[in-house]
Amino acid sequence: MKFIRIKAVARKETLQIWRDPLSLALAFVMPVLLLVIFGYAITLDVNNLTTIVYDADRSSTSRALIEEFTASGYFTVVRYADSQREIDRYLDRGLARVAVSIPRDFAKHAGRGNTAPLQVIVDGSDSNTAAIAIGYLSALTEIAGRRIAGRSSLLRVDPRIRVWYNPELKSRNFIIPGLIAVIMMVIAALLTSLTFAREWERGTMEQLISTPVKTVELILGKMAPYFFIGFIDMILTVLMAVFVFDIPFRGSLFMLAVLSCVFLFGVLGLGMLISIVAKSQLVASQMAMVATFLPAFLFSGFMFAIMNMPVPLQVISRIVPARYFIVILKGIFLKGNPFSILAWDALFLVIYGALVFAIANRKFRKKIV
Repeated sequence: MKFIRIKAVARKETLQIWRDPLSLALAFVMPVLLLVIFGYAITLDVNNLTTIVYDADRSSTSRALIEEFTASGYFTVVRYADSQREIDRYLDRGLARVAVSIPRDFAKHAGRGNTAPLQVIVDGSDSNTAAIAIGYLSALTEIAGRRIAGRSSLLRVDPRIRVWYNPELKSRNFIIPGLIAVIMMVIAALLTSLTFAREWERGTMEQLISTPVKTVELILGKMAPYFFIGFIDMILTVLMAVFVFDIPFRGSLFMLAVLSCVFLFGVLGLGMLISIVAKSQLVASQMAMVATFLPAFLFSGFMFAIMNMPVPLQVISRIVPARYFIVILKGIFLKGNPFSILAWDALFLVIYGALVFAIANRKFRKKIV
């Protein structure tokens, strides 16, 4: 294997990329655009839940309870209802997600130390939001009840809770690192999936085959410019994560760069393998999307917990490189983990990259079929 041949192939591929503005746009604009769109669109935080309140008691105690709800920031009162029927109308039309109905004699029961009844209705059409809202409501009613009544339980409990790695419990802090892995897997494989297919469609593959360039040199040469582009994209997305989305970065920048290179090598090799097998740019791009986006989005742990999946799907997730890169990104960004903790995930990426490259090298034959 001679470096001068790899360099010549890389130079040829770079010229092709430079002459194709669509490829350049796909390479540099798409990762940034996708990170902005998905970064702001995907969130698991639930704030400003639209709430309708029916206060039949109209006492200072009931008003204090409502103030506790609105002051929390989780609930936004959009209507003070005049009747119970008005609650039904707002929930049916989706104008409110939560309804709070305070019955008569609420203050009387609370003042006597009895259990004060309170009806809360939550729109369960969105089960995730409803479950979070119920958790907020349970905590707030307990806290508000103690403040209003000026009492505490007989068993005084003073919990000292500390949340590590993401103390503000912002979903964006763990979504953005996972999103970087998903985007980079899709873009990198999509770019290289067109390389060999483009040569076959343009009729220039015969010229490459007739040269003394070996298969390994040809694949490495074609991969080199896309590796450089992918690394720049990785830098851009990491900078956006830190300075645009304000994601904490507590780990080693050098370790992130090295492990990102390992991940890119494997994903670019996957794109090369798809391009070699497909021999058509349209088919190759479609195969790349199916082979990268769906597994990276569904089976990587980015959005759905792998431990909650059926066992067969958990097995499938083990061959998705984004799963291991997400663990690496979250470990470096949020926890500042050393390499010893991330070694097994890094080892899988090394094995994956070597295996995919070996299969691509075996599949390509320097002959006209």
